[in-house]
Amino acid sequence: MLLAIDCGNTNTVFSIWDGEKFLCTLRTSTHHSRTADAYFTWYSTLVKHYGIDAKISDVVIASTVPRVVFNLRIFADRFFGCRPLVVGKPECLLPVAPRVDEGTIPGPDRLANAVGAFDRHGGDVVVVDFGTATNFDVVASDGAYVGGIIAPGVNLSLEALHQGAAALPHIDITRPEKVIGTNTVGCIQSGVYWGYSGLIEGLIARIKAEYGMPMKVVGTGGLAPLFDQADVGFDAIEDDLTMHGLTVIHRYNKENGST
Repeated sequence: MLLAIDCGNTNTVFSIWDGEKFLCTLRTSTHHSRTADAYFTWYSTLVKHYGIDAKISDVVIASTVPRVVFNLRIFADRFFGCRPLVVGKPECLLPVAPRVDEGTIPGPDRLANAVGAFDRHGGDVVVVDFGTATNFDVVASDGAYVGGIIAPGVNLSLEALHQGAAALPHIDITRPEKVIGTNTVGCIQSGVYWGYSGLIEGLIARIKAEYGMPMKVVGTGGLAPLFDQADVGFDAIEDDLTMHGLTVIHRYNKENGST
């Protein structure tokens, strides 16, 4: 079985893939100092709790936090006896190489999104990924990642607002009942929710205009369903797009002799 790991700035996600479906998905906060032993204690406890008998033979990792990769490599080697495939490293092959400026290294999560979106939806796709940052990833007709946009994430903006303005409380993002807030919380919720809805809708429109041909729009990440309620232009919501992309990348490397 394959263990796919997506390590972001805020959360690290582990998913077990049996070749046809994900058996489970486990989520923990990302800590630079977490050791391989700590990862295994957390992982094995949850797998046992869910009653999953998973014989892991392969591990694939996408990490936007380079300092974490070292301990994840040790984790894979020590407890599963395998060398993990790390997206973004020279030995990790992609079905189609990204076409970006020379010297630019796209984030591993963005590469996985591009591969996953192309596998499920074909080319000419925009992926809107809600994470610590809100990423817009453009996938060409042949499946290549060709660039995109990075905007501050929703929760990051809320935290900055709370820290920068002493009188404003920390709130959870939700869709407000009306645009014009009549109390402080309502005003913040409206500004964040409808402000980000306008940002998403506007950037999608500008991407499509610049791209010059019809495109599908796929939302992914925890907040995608919430903003889909604002009718920002998503054609599909994929909650496991990054993980799916990792399984495709792993399969491609297996078939081409890289793992």
